[in-house]
Amino acid sequence: MDLHPFRRTNPGVGGEKLRFDSRDITLTAVFAALYALINLVQTFSPFGNPSIYGPVQLRLSDFLIPLAALLGLPVVVGVTGGCAVVNAFGPIGPIDVVFGSLANLIAAGIAMLLSKHKFLACIGSALPIGIIVGGGYLWMFFPAPAELAFLPAWIAMLSSIMISTLIATAIIGYAILRALSSPNIVKSLESLGLKVLT
Repeated sequence: MDLHPFRRTNPGVGGEKLRFDSRDITLTAVFAALYALINLVQTFSPFGNPSIYGPVQLRLSDFLIPLAALLGLPVVVGVTGGCAVVNAFGPIGPIDVVFGSLANLIAAGIAMLLSKHKFLACIGSALPIGIIVGGGYLWMFFPAPAELAFLPAWIAMLSSIMISTLIATAIIGYAILRALSSPNIVKSLESLGLKVLT
């Protein structure tokens, strides 16, 4: 009987045993730091804060979320933690830290569960962010983009966040996920001792 506290059988990703070891902890920290760093760089770019915290919110760092379809749980935990750090510095406060991070957790979890259907994983990962962040609370803090002002505020914000997140996950994220899923790169990742979902 296997009594390791971090080992689970997970039928959602092929039934293999998942174990969170030191490599996974390191990879989690790398993804959390990357998520936060990309947002920091974007904040001081010509796009500025509105694209990180505002009603369009094209977070380029969201391209990391679909990588959970390749690298699994470390990405899920990493992008969740990274989001909490980024949102802690935003104008909304605790509600954004809690629910924005929850949205990333669910989004990356969906990507991981859909690891065998990578394009669906990229599209599906945008849904919880649009629904929870845009439709859930962001509309209470920012006016909707003028192009969507004819819609009810929460639907306009849901649509805006969903579209901008899809750009990051289903276009940028999918391109990077496909590139990293090539047999040669997968082999290299596995040779480093990383667990790759195939």
